[in-house]
Amino acid sequence: MKKLKSFYKKLKHPPIMESKWIYPLAIASIVSIFIVFLTTLISPNGTPLIPLSIFVESKLQSLPISDASPPPRFAYLISGSAGDGGMLKRTLQALYHPNNHYVVHLDAESSAEERLDLHNFVFNHKIFAKFTNVKMISKANLVTYRGPTMVANTLHAAAILLKEGGEWDWFINLSASDYPLVTQDGKYLIHTFSHIPRDLNFIDHTSDIGWKEFQRAKPIIVDPGLYLNKKSDVFWIRQRRSVPTAFKLFTGSAWTALSRPFIDFCIWGWDNLPRTVLMYYANFISTPEGYFHTVICNAQEFCNTTVNSDLHYISWDNPPKQHPHYLTLDDMQRMVDSNAPFARKFHQDDPVLDNIDSELLFRGQDMFVPGGWCIGNRENGTDPCSVVGNITFLRPTAGARRLENLIGSLLSNDNFRSRQCI
Repeated sequence: MKKLKSFYKKLKHPPIMESKWIYPLAIASIVSIFIVFLTTLISPNGTPLIPLSIFVESKLQSLPISDASPPPRFAYLISGSAGDGGMLKRTLQALYHPNNHYVVHLDAESSAEERLDLHNFVFNHKIFAKFTNVKMISKANLVTYRGPTMVANTLHAAAILLKEGGEWDWFINLSASDYPLVTQDGKYLIHTFSHIPRDLNFIDHTSDIGWKEFQRAKPIIVDPGLYLNKKSDVFWIRQRRSVPTAFKLFTGSAWTALSRPFIDFCIWGWDNLPRTVLMYYANFISTPEGYFHTVICNAQEFCNTTVNSDLHYISWDNPPKQHPHYLTLDDMQRMVDSNAPFARKFHQDDPVLDNIDSELLFRGQDMFVPGGWCIGNRENGTDPCSVVGNITFLRPTAGARRLENLIGSLLSNDNFRSRQCI
């Protein structure tokens, strides 16, 4: 600053220069200094050295998005185990939209007959065949909920989606005991997510691990699902370990909606963090409740993109136990009031699912949820989605404000930044 003042002083009182040259020289000098300053902010390849895109506020201020922006697409993993085939098919139909992508998986504990039935359902269905957007993991993985095999299965599904190369913006992992509370198009999921930045990650998380430090972080477990053909529970090693110092542990819900950039980071791993954390969590009890949470909150590139929610209505004991309550008709109004797009857990064919179909999804038995892409009629019990129209057309539906209210609350000044990776 002193040098600049001295420079301007010399320009103002030149010792020998004629006055007619003073002002042109001063202006030229100032312009030159400004150009030099700008070049310090630009990398050799022409991109800014300061990654402004990591600050979500810069994107939130630009809302709503242009009509020219394509609607967002979702990639779903729907997974189940023995006896879940029927419920998995029902959940798939309730979630289906031609613009989305789906991976379905019945683990190795299910019978060959049950997996074959799911395979035939996926590959022989004329709508799935038309859009080729439903994939089944045919070589079943053995999945232990409390061990790392569930995370391995989730990463497997994400890798399949990346390999297929389709366009999608968020990856949502669900189980066969999950069910949607909103339609995919209309003014629900697709419409609401059209108005938010597509690098946001919906993941319930906290660094306050509390009792989990002694019951989950310090014990060492082995998941037999990594090396045996039949499922058995994890077992504990007598030795215990200290809490990591190379990264900070986070925990939360196993159910997430993760952005494509973050999924790319976890699969391709241009930083070694995702692999390091995965190897640590290979011996961690309830790995699904910590792996993605710890990776995202220790990655500078993504820690500012978290939204602290799993987008689910779940009924827990207080304090929470290992598994939540099964939802029934008694929970119907609480599910609606939560504004959440998903809920869990449900028993297969529980009457509450029929209520959700009729009152919230407008879905007939064994049919898809009717959207703007469905142009057939319901005469004689026909599925209106058996006749396909414009798959980009979104049909507004009643009750649209519920999901918008939830997202608006999560992204508010009170809830957004203050609840990120704390």
